[in-house]
Amino acid sequence: MSKIRTRFAPSPTGRMHVGNLRTALYAYLIAKHEKGDFLVRIEDTDQERYVEGATQIIYDTLAKTGLIHDEGPDKDGGVGPYVQSERQAAGIYMEYAKKLIEKKEAYYCFCDKERLATLNRNVAGKEINVYDKHCLHLSEEEIQEKLKAGQPYVIRQNMPREGSTTFKDEIYGSITVDNEELDDMILIKSDGFPTYNFANVVDDHLMGITHVVRGNEYLSSSPKYNRLYEAFGWEVPVYIHCPLITDEEHHKLSKRCGHCSYEDLIEQGFVSEAIVNFVALLGWSPTECTEEIFSLERLVEIFDYHHISKSPAVFDYTKAKWMNGEYMKAMAFDVFYEKALPILKETIHREVDFPKIAEMVKTRIEVFPDIPDLVDFFDALPEYDPAMYAHKKMKTTKESALEVLKEVLPILEEQEDYSNDALYSRLTQYVEQKGCKNGYVMWPIRTAVSGKQMTPAGATEIMEILGKEESLARIRKGIELLEA
Repeated sequence: MSKIRTRFAPSPTGRMHVGNLRTALYAYLIAKHEKGDFLVRIEDTDQERYVEGATQIIYDTLAKTGLIHDEGPDKDGGVGPYVQSERQAAGIYMEYAKKLIEKKEAYYCFCDKERLATLNRNVAGKEINVYDKHCLHLSEEEIQEKLKAGQPYVIRQNMPREGSTTFKDEIYGSITVDNEELDDMILIKSDGFPTYNFANVVDDHLMGITHVVRGNEYLSSSPKYNRLYEAFGWEVPVYIHCPLITDEEHHKLSKRCGHCSYEDLIEQGFVSEAIVNFVALLGWSPTECTEEIFSLERLVEIFDYHHISKSPAVFDYTKAKWMNGEYMKAMAFDVFYEKALPILKETIHREVDFPKIAEMVKTRIEVFPDIPDLVDFFDALPEYDPAMYAHKKMKTTKESALEVLKEVLPILEEQEDYSNDALYSRLTQYVEQKGCKNGYVMWPIRTAVSGKQMTPAGATEIMEILGKEESLARIRKGIELLEA
C-alpha cells in the first residue's frame, strides 16, 4: 500500500468550527497513526465568503492544537501551490476541465439565469433544479462562435441520466444513487473559478491524497466526485465521512450555541489539550480502553477510523467542562498560575498571597472563568444571609454559631501567628475543650470570614490569606449580623 496522505482543506471564512477542527484532527490522526503525511490546503476560491485574516486563524489554531502539517502553503512538498486561488491563477483547473471536455465528460454551458430558473422538476418526490443538457447538443461551430463573442459560460460535468452510481464510504458502507438525481454540476464558474466540488477532486489527485476525511453533509456529493475520478481514469481515494455534531437539543451545532468554534472555547476558559481530547471523542471511541483522557500522542497511537460512529455526536458542554477540569488538575502549577494570575488580579484588588489562592482553586475549577466566583470574597466580604450559619450536617444553628464566634473572638485576638497551621492548632484546642466536632466550630468561622457557603479552602486557610485584622473584622461583622 502506498504511503497514506491526508489533507485538511478549510475555507478561510472565519473562526474554526468544532466540526472543522474534528475533520483536521481525524485527518491528522489517520496519517500519523500510519506514519503518513498530513497536508494543509487553503480553499479560497469562494471569494464571496472569504474573510480577511481567517487564513491566519487556521494556521494559529492548527499550531495551538498541535496538528502540525507536513506540507502546506508554508511547507512546500513539491505538489503546490497549496492555495486554491494560486492554483486557479496557474490555470490548473481550466486545464483539467478542458481535458474532460475533450473526453465528452464535460461541456460548455451558455444558459443565462432566466432560462435556468425554468428547469425545476420533480424527481423522486422532490422539487429540484436539474439542468436539461441543452448546451451539450451545441455544435462545435456554435460553441466557438459564442466563445469568440465573449459570451459568459460555465463548464458542466456530463452526468449519465440512466442507471445508478455506487460508491463506498468506510463509515457508511456502500451507497447507491440513481443517476437521474445527479445534476450536471458546474465545474468552472462564469468568473473562471472552479467550484469546490471540482477543485477538491483535482487537487486531491494531484497532491496524492489517499484518504479523504470530511463531514457527512458531503455524502450526497460523493457520487459526482466518483464520476469525476472515473472520467479522468484516476484512482478513487478512501472516503471517511464523519457524523453530524449536534447541540444538547440535537440540532446541528451552530453559532447560536455560543461554543461552536475553537476560539469560542478558548475565550470561555478551555485549554487546547482538553478541546482536542473532547473533539476526538465526538463520533469516535477507542475499543481497547475505557479511559477518556488522552494526549494527542496517545490518540495517534490508538486511533482507528473504522470505529467512527454513523450516529450524530452530541456536544455535551457539561462533559466538555468536566474534561477541561481534569486537564486543570493535571496542569503544571507554573503554567496554571500564569493563566490564572490576570483573572485573580482582576478580581482581588488587595495585597494577598496570589500563588496560595491559585493553589486553592486549581483543583476546584473546570474553566478559568470559574475563578472569580470562588475567590471574590477575598477582595471584599459580600452581603450574606445569617441563615447560612445554620447547617444541618454540622449541627449548627444561628444561636450556636453566635456562641462560637463570641467565644473564639478573644482567642483569635490574642493569636499572633496567623499561619494556617497555627490557627488550626489553636482552634482544635478550643474544639477539644468544648467537646464538639470540628465542623461545629469551623463552619461558623468560615461563614463569617467568607460570607459564602462554598469556598475553595477551609476557615483557617482563608484567615491566613486575609490576615489578622481583616479576619477579626469579618468575625465581628458576623456577630453583629447574628445579634441583629
